[in-house]
Amino acid sequence: MLRTLKTLCLLNGISGNEDEVREYIKARALKHTDDVRTDRMGNLIVVKHASERCTACGADGNADPKQSAAPSRSNKLPKLMIAAHMDEVGFMVTRVTEKGYLGFAPVGGIDPRVVFNRRVFVGEKKLNGVTGLKAVHQTPAELRTEIPKWPSMYIDIGAKDKAEAESLVSIGDSIAFHSDFVRFGKGDGFIKAKAIDDRYGCAVMLKLIEKDLPMDVTFVFTVQEEVGTRGATAAAYSVAPDIALILEGTTSADLAGVDGHKKVTRLGDGPVLGFMDAGSIYDRKLFEGLRDLATENKLPWQIKGRIAGGTDAAAVQRSRSGVRVASISAPVRSIHCPNSVAKISDLKQGLKLAELFIDAVASGRI
Repeated sequence: MLRTLKTLCLLNGISGNEDEVREYIKARALKHTDDVRTDRMGNLIVVKHASERCTACGADGNADPKQSAAPSRSNKLPKLMIAAHMDEVGFMVTRVTEKGYLGFAPVGGIDPRVVFNRRVFVGEKKLNGVTGLKAVHQTPAELRTEIPKWPSMYIDIGAKDKAEAESLVSIGDSIAFHSDFVRFGKGDGFIKAKAIDDRYGCAVMLKLIEKDLPMDVTFVFTVQEEVGTRGATAAAYSVAPDIALILEGTTSADLAGVDGHKKVTRLGDGPVLGFMDAGSIYDRKLFEGLRDLATENKLPWQIKGRIAGGTDAAAVQRSRSGVRVASISAPVRSIHCPNSVAKISDLKQGLKLAELFIDAVASGRI
C-alpha cells in the first residue's frame, strides 16, 4: 500500500482540480472492473462486483443464507458504499503584481503559519514557485508577532514583471504544496508527505478494489471535500447507499507540550473510529461493529479526544432518506500542511479493518 500512497501523495489535486489524481485512480481501477464512471461533479465512482470465488455470496452478490450469519428474515445485502476524498488543501492565484509576484488565497483550511517560505507548484505546467513575505527587518516591531494576513503574502515564480508572469499563469490557477514522500524512524516507522489527508483513504480503496470481495461494493473517490463535502453530496444522492464507510485522515496533536485529550489522537494507537464529530453522529451499531472487529482481531483502535472536524459522512448521512455511516481514519500530525506525518502501522491496520468491515457486512454480522 505504501507505494500506492506515495504515488498518490506526489500527485497534485487541490479542491476543484482533482483531474490528475482521478486519472491515475481510474487507470488503476479499470484493471479490476469495467464499472467505472465520473459524475458531473467530478467524483469517480467504481463498482467492484463480488468475486465468483466468494463462498458466502450468490451469483447476484447476495449472501447465501446457508453460509451467512445474517438474520433469516432476508438474504438481501445492504448496498455498501466506501468513500474517500481525492482533493487536498492548496491555493489559487488571485492577482499578479506589477513586479510579477502572485497574490493567492487558500483553498480549504490552512494555517497561515505553515505557508511561509515553502516551495509550491503553480498551474497545470507545475511552475516552481516560492511563498514569501515582507522581510522581518522591514516589518514594524509591533507586527512581527502577528500572523500575517493572506493579502500580505506572495509567490515568486521568477518572473521579471507582470507581463512575463501573466504569460505563464492565469488568475484562478491552482497552487499545490511541493513536498517529498519520506519514510523515517525505526521498524514500521513513519511517513512524511503532503495530502496524506486523504490520499490514504484513496490508497486503501485501491487496494480493496484489487482484492476478491465477498459482495458488491461501490467505491466513491470524492471531490471538493476540503471546501464543504460538495462532491459527497452529489455522489451519495446518485449511489443511494444503505451503509457508507468513510475513510479519512484526521488530526493528531501528540506533540511536545500538548497534554491529555488535547492531543486529539495519537500516532501508533491504531485507526480512529468515528462516533461523533462536528458534522455527524455516526451510526451506533456500525461504530460498535467496527470496535468489536478491531478488538477480536487484535487491532488497536482509538477515538478522538475532542469533538471537532468533519468528514464526507456529514453529506452522505443526510442524503435522500438518510444513510447509516461509519468512519475509519488515520491519525495525522501536522495535517493540512506540506509535512504531514503518519505512522505506517496505523495505515496498515486501517486497511485491514476496512477489509474486515466488508466481510462483516457480507456475512450479515453488520
